[in-house]
Formats: sequence, structure tokens, C-alpha cells
Amino acid sequence: MSVLIVNKDNFDSVKNSSKPVLLDFYADWCGPCRMVSPLVESIAEENPQYLIGKINVDKEPELAQAFKVMSIPTLVAIKNGKVISQSAGARPKAEILAMLQG
Repeated sequence: MSVLIVNKDNFDSVKNSSKPVLLDFYADWCGPCRMVSPLVESIAEENPQYLIGKINVDKEPELAQAFKVMSIPTLVAIKNGKVISQSAGARPKAEILAMLQG
């Protein structure tokens, strides 16, 4: 499964997915975001049981504001429509997966 680009038009269907969701809030100009991106993509490829999405904070400021994103990258894990975990800054792959297992 590949990473889904999330925007305000498809956000509700992503948030209400039956699968656990990982959202990666990022920007193209952000160095740490570029470090996390390959990890997020490999998690998406290796774990079809999760829905993995990326949200560009420059293009979707309303979504970033809704999640109170103050710094990027910010990773948010959602289960059954509710945030179960949120962290800012680059994280190793194992920590990102642990967020989804909540």
C-alpha cells in the first residue's frame, strides 16, 4: 500500500477509516521531514493493515491547525476516529510503529 496524500477533501474518509491511521504532517522544505518520509513510506509498504497519509502543512494549514501542529514533522496516530498518539520531531521506525499499536 502506498502513502495517501491527505487534504481537506478526503480527510473525513481517512480519519474514519476502519484501519489505524498514521498522518505525517510535513513540508517540502523541512530537513527532518525528509528524514522521516522514507520511514513512513516503508511502513506503508510493509504494513497494509494501516492507512498511512501525508499532509503538507503549507497546502493544508486548516488540518495542521486542527491538530495543533506547532513543529514538523508531526506524526499523529488515529484509531476509530480518535487521536491515540501524537509526536513532533523525527522518530525511528520502531517508535513510529509503536505509536500505531497504541
